[in-house]
Amino acid sequence: MSQTLLEQLRQMTVVVADTGDMQSMEKFTPRDATTNPSLITAAAQMPEYEEIVDSTLKKARKELGEAADTQEVVQLAFERLAVAFGLKILDIISGRVSTEVDARLSYDMEATIAKARAIIAQYEEAGVSRDRILIKIASTWEGIQAAEILEKEGIHCNLTLLFGLHQAIACAEAGVTLISPFVGRILDWYKKETGRESYASSEDPGVLSVTTIYNYYKKFGYPTEVMGASFRNLGEITELAGCDLLTISPKLLGELDSTTGDLPRKLCPEAAQEMAIEKIPMDKATFEKMHAEDRMASEKLDEGIKGFSKALEQLESLLAERLNQLETTVSV
Repeated sequence: MSQTLLEQLRQMTVVVADTGDMQSMEKFTPRDATTNPSLITAAAQMPEYEEIVDSTLKKARKELGEAADTQEVVQLAFERLAVAFGLKILDIISGRVSTEVDARLSYDMEATIAKARAIIAQYEEAGVSRDRILIKIASTWEGIQAAEILEKEGIHCNLTLLFGLHQAIACAEAGVTLISPFVGRILDWYKKETGRESYASSEDPGVLSVTTIYNYYKKFGYPTEVMGASFRNLGEITELAGCDLLTISPKLLGELDSTTGDLPRKLCPEAAQEMAIEKIPMDKATFEKMHAEDRMASEKLDEGIKGFSKALEQLESLLAERLNQLETTVSV
């Protein structure tokens, strides 16, 4: 019987679940999992996770006391909820879970470091080794510098919202554990910019961006892992077969699992080492110059931070509403 595309992909790439839904993880058994406020918001509204949400809110209220206002309780509950979901996920998967730092801190290095340390402390208090956690940080210059400090403390980082080679090089030079270049969002930008309705998978701008980053890393021996993210279709995934990791939605995991046929390896370290690639020295001035010249990366990073921040605000609103319901019920 022919192997499915998912079975073949797993032989050359680590498959990660891009979801907060534990049932999907149990179905597809990925090694790692990654979440963000949008995914946690979706999961928090599912009846099966109501108990986690409610208990997290009650503990936050108890810790801060009755005098604390709703917003304080909700902000603490969000951080605790992200860890609570992370702990549940770690019971299912064998590898690592990514837990995100508040996107509103993306340009504040010190606040990002403090928040990351607080998240790790919660996991360690729950008996989970920091080796199983990736702290998810936006790939701003400040975020990358924060990650460099955290990595030296043994706190591993996943640099997200990555759209340009300059971001990837800065992350590698900073000793970041893993980066998440966004394939589909790059495609979205080019489709809107050019007016084209589609691209062949082999010409997909997001695929080409991740391929360039992967080859650069392997050419110069950087240990930072490349995890392609934000996929729009199956072709983007199959064109990146061989990438270190790919984080994939349950819908596309299902398509991979129900499709058979040959899946050739497209990315290979040995091939990259033979390529004529010029090394680019990276410092803040070079980063800022390349970022300013890359309109796609500049616009998508800004848009992504705003989007993650909005999702966080929506989650906080949801938690505030639920806290009010819980406390109203108790007081009646």
